Amino acid sequence: MATDRAAGRRDPSGDYGTPQKYDPTFKGPVYDRGCTDIICCVLLVVAIVGYVVVGVVAWTHGDPRKVIHPTDSRGQFCGQPGTPNEKKPFLFYFDIVKCASPLVLLEFQCPTTQICVSKCPDRYLTYLSASGNPASLEYYRSFCTPEYKGTQKAALNVLKDRECPAMLIPSTPLARRCFPAIQAKKGVIMVGNKTTYEDGWGNHRNVTELLEGAKKANVVLETRQLAMKIFEDYTVSWYWIIIGLVIAMVASLIFIVLLRFLAGIMVWVMIVMVILVLGYGIFHCYMEYAKLKGEAGSDMSLADLGFQTDLRVYLHLRQTWLAFLIILCVLELVIVLLLIFLRKRILIAIALIKEASRAVGHVMSSLLFPLCTFFLLCLCIAYWASTAVFLSTSNEAVYKVFNESACPFAGQTCRPETFNTSNVTKLCPDAQCLFAFYGGETAYHKYLVVLQFFNVFMFFWLANFVIALGQVTLAGAFASYYWAFKKPDDMPAFPLFSAFGRALRYHTGSLAFGSLILAIVQVIRVVLEYLDHRLKAAENKFAKFLLSCLKCCFWCLEKFLKFLNRNAYIMIAIYGTNFCTSARNAFFLLMRNIIRVAVLDKVTDFLFFLGKLLIVGSVGILAFFFFTQRIKLVQDTAPPLNYYWVPILTVIVGSYLIAHGFFSVYGMCVDTLFLCFLEDLERNDGSAEKPYFMSQDLRKLLKKTNKGQPDA
Repeated sequence: MATDRAAGRRDPSGDYGTPQKYDPTFKGPVYDRGCTDIICCVLLVVAIVGYVVVGVVAWTHGDPRKVIHPTDSRGQFCGQPGTPNEKKPFLFYFDIVKCASPLVLLEFQCPTTQICVSKCPDRYLTYLSASGNPASLEYYRSFCTPEYKGTQKAALNVLKDRECPAMLIPSTPLARRCFPAIQAKKGVIMVGNKTTYEDGWGNHRNVTELLEGAKKANVVLETRQLAMKIFEDYTVSWYWIIIGLVIAMVASLIFIVLLRFLAGIMVWVMIVMVILVLGYGIFHCYMEYAKLKGEAGSDMSLADLGFQTDLRVYLHLRQTWLAFLIILCVLELVIVLLLIFLRKRILIAIALIKEASRAVGHVMSSLLFPLCTFFLLCLCIAYWASTAVFLSTSNEAVYKVFNESACPFAGQTCRPETFNTSNVTKLCPDAQCLFAFYGGETAYHKYLVVLQFFNVFMFFWLANFVIALGQVTLAGAFASYYWAFKKPDDMPAFPLFSAFGRALRYHTGSLAFGSLILAIVQVIRVVLEYLDHRLKAAENKFAKFLLSCLKCCFWCLEKFLKFLNRNAYIMIAIYGTNFCTSARNAFFLLMRNIIRVAVLDKVTDFLFFLGKLLIVGSVGILAFFFFTQRIKLVQDTAPPLNYYWVPILTVIVGSYLIAHGFFSVYGMCVDTLFLCFLEDLERNDGSAEKPYFMSQDLRKLLKKTNKGQPDA
C-alpha cells in the first residue's frame, strides 16, 4: 500500500504531468461545455454523405441474383422469376467430361455449352439414337439450345453447331447444377448401374472420365455447397438457436442482478464454477479419448487427414480429443495459478465491483443501453454487407473464347451475337463464345476496388464511432454517480440520457476523431492480412518475416489505441475537453498511478472474463448435448443437421456477444469509477475542506477517512 501511495503522490515535476489540484467548484461532469473537434465532425458528416452516395450507386448497378442463381453460357440466370428461364432452375453441361480441363481452374468456367433446364436427365440417351425416335427426340429437345429447330438439320450438323448435346447421362441436381449420378457398388464406380457409356459419336468410354469431369466442375462449387448445407442447418435449427441465445441473455441478466446484491459471493461462486466447468471439460475429453482407443482409423493424425468440410470427422480421431484435453488443462492451470497469486488483490477488486454494482443499481437503464449500441452496430453491418454485395455484383457479363485445341484467340473477349460470323470460328472451328465472369470496362467498373475499400473503411469508422458513443454515454452517467457527494440525492434525474445528449451535442467531433484513428489502423491490419494471404505461396522469407512483424506491431498499436480511447472518452464525458487533451490527461493520470492500473483494473477485467467464460461455457455445453442428441428427455426434439457444429458455434458466439454486452456495462462502470477514484485521491485529502467523494467501503479498504464530515 505504501507503494500505491508513492505512485499516487508522484513529484509534480515528473514526466507524466501535474496531479490534479483541489477545485471547490468541481462537482462531477461539467455542464458548461462547448463543441470539440468540429473539423472531425464536419469530416464525418461529409464521409457519411459520400457513403450514402456509394450505396445508392451500388444498389443501382448491382444485382445480387448473380450470387444466388447459376448462369448459363449466355449469362442468363437459371430459375430467376420474370425471365424465360423462370421454370428452368438447373444448369446442364453439354459435355461434363470437358470440365476436367485445367482451364476450369484458371477461368472458373467449363469449356462446354451450358443451358438452363427444368430437370436433370434421368436416362442414357444419344442424339443419334433419339433423332430416329419421335418420343425420345421430344424428351431430348428439352436439353437443346433455343436455336434448335428439330430434324430440319442433319444430326451431325446439329452436333457440330452445338445446338444439342451428343449424349445424356443420368444426373442429379447439386447446388442447382446437373452432375452425373455417380455411385459406388462394391468398390466399382457406376452411373445409372453402368460402368461405361456411349459418348454420342459411337465411342464407348469409362464412367471414371465423368467422375473426373464432375470433380473439376465441382471445384468452383465446393464453397457454395458448404454454404448451402450451413444455410439448411440454419433453416431447421434457427428456432433452437434463438432459444439458446435467450437462455444466455436470461443467464447474463440474472448474473448481473445477483452481482448487484451479492457481488462478493457471486464473484467467488463464479470462480468456483469456472474451475468446475473446465474440470468437466477435461473429464469429458479424457473419456472420449479413452473410448476411441482401438477403434479403426482413430489413431490417424490430423496432418494425414487434412482439411475436411465435415468437421464431425475430426471427432472420431483420438488426436483431436487429446488436443482439447491439453488446451483445457493448460487453461485450468493458468487460472488456478492466477487465483493463488492474486488472491489479496481479488479482495480489492471485489470491493471495486461492489461499488460498480451500486452505481449500476442507481442507473438501472444502463443495463439496457447496450441494446441501443447493438442495434446501431447491426445497422452498420447490414449497410456494409448489402453495399459490398451490390458492389461485387454490379459488373457486366464478360464473354471469352473457349476452345479445346490450340487457338490464337483463346481467352480473348467476344460477343455472342456476332461470334458465329467472325474470323475466330474460321481459324478455330471448335472455339465457343461462352460467358466467363462479370466485369466491365467503364470508369465505374475500374474504380470498384476503390469503392469496396471505401466501404470497408467507412464500416470500421462508423462501427468504432457507435462503440465510442456508447462508452462516453455510460462514462458520463457513472461519473455523475461517483462525484455526487450524497448518493443518490446529488445525482441528476436522468444521468444516462443527460450524458447521451451531451455526447451527441458537444462531442460528436471528438468521438469521430478517436474512431477515425482506430479505423485507419484496423484498415491497415486488413491490408496486411490480405498481403499475407497473397504471399503464402511466395518463397521470399524476408518479406514474410517483415509482414509478420508489421502485423504484430499494428495489432499491439490497435490494442493500445482502444485502451487509450476508452479512457479518453471517460475524460471527455467528465470535463468536456477535446480528444487529444482528454487522451493526454487520461494517459498521464494512469501513468502516475501505474501500480494501481496494473493490478486493480486488470484483476477486475480478469474476473469479468471469468464471468463471461462461465456463461458461454455453460450455454455451449448445453447446446452441445442438445444438438448431438445426448439429452434423453429431448432427444427426439433436436433437428437433423448436416453439421451440428453450425448451431453450436452460433450459440457460443452469440452467447459471448450477449454476455459481453451486459458485462461491458460493468466494465465501463469500473473503468470510470477507477479514473474518478484516482482523480479523487489527487484532488482531495479527506479534510473538512477537501473531503473524498469515494464510498465508505472504499475509504475503509484504503484506510482513508473524511475528517469532520459524515460518511457519504
